[in-house]
Amino acid sequence: MKFLDDWSNIDRMTKNDTRQNIITIGADLISIHGFGSTGLNKILSEAQVPKGSFYHYFKSKNDFGLAVIETYAEDYEARMDETLANETLEPVDRLRSYLRRSVEDLKSCDFSKGCLIGNLGQEMASQSDLFRERLDDIFSDWEQRIARCLKAAQDAQQIQQCIDTEQMGAFILSGWQGALLRAKVQRSMLPLLRFEEMILKQLGAVDQ
Repeated sequence: MKFLDDWSNIDRMTKNDTRQNIITIGADLISIHGFGSTGLNKILSEAQVPKGSFYHYFKSKNDFGLAVIETYAEDYEARMDETLANETLEPVDRLRSYLRRSVEDLKSCDFSKGCLIGNLGQEMASQSDLFRERLDDIFSDWEQRIARCLKAAQDAQQIQQCIDTEQMGAFILSGWQGALLRAKVQRSMLPLLRFEEMILKQLGAVDQ
């Protein structure tokens, strides 16, 4: 019986690994080409998974797309925790760390990807309410994470006390998404660095 239990666990792990591999490769391709232009054949070829097996893991391409969104959001939020919620850093330095991490990410992929959630928001918001609503929920969560960091900076007397941290959190996220798009178009870090400089000045960060 133990042998059967162990075999069942191995089989389950293999299925989970295959599903995750499809998601990882799909996310990479979608980040570059977009959801609509990324065919299942390309994804499954890259993942070395037979086409007939796709529907064993996902009900449809939209179901797969939502799985990609959830996985990306989980990974991104873990990284936000490493920066914006990193209590070993001063609050303003947490914000800088978050912005700089995104700069390095874009640089590492030679300006080819940007933020998958932002990319899908531009592409899918007018095409699918299911996608639009989930993407909006994710953006709202990210805004709150930035706002909490800003509130900590206020409590530490590092930024202006008159700032509405929730409004500013939403503004920073929207502006940063726009700066990422501009950086991709220009193939330059300059839009991101300009945004960081301007937002820190607007916040009245103490060492600016």
